[in-house]
Amino acid sequence: MSLEETERTVREYVDVLLGGGDFASFFADDVLWTTMETGDQIHGREAVRDFILGLHTQYFDASPELVNVTLADGVAALEAVFAGTHIAEFAGIPATRAAVRLPYAMSYDISDGKIRALRAYFPITALVQQLRDAAAVHA
Repeated sequence: MSLEETERTVREYVDVLLGGGDFASFFADDVLWTTMETGDQIHGREAVRDFILGLHTQYFDASPELVNVTLADGVAALEAVFAGTHIAEFAGIPATRAAVRLPYAMSYDISDGKIRALRAYFPITALVQQLRDAAAVHA
């Protein structure tokens, strides 16, 4: 896959994701998500889509704030900030309505115009701590 094809795929994916469209159409059927901090993996287009939607719309009212995108032939890295409000139980912590902001990075493997793997360098421990701190304040 050429650099141009990689760039087109990633730019279109990000535009659709931020615009609330069908971003899962950019995933291969057997796409693999890995949360690098925990090693947790999610397999398959629908499961990965549902996980991303859950983070952005079910547990949090959130959206990524794009910081930087780096591209090479068949791979991409994205830096962003996860910014949102905690609206439902997450990691055993009831909704706090707390605002959260966390920097994170994503790495993508791309071929044939599809995202085949996503590796999330997302600070789950820091997110949970922010929620615990907010819950303690409201207790």
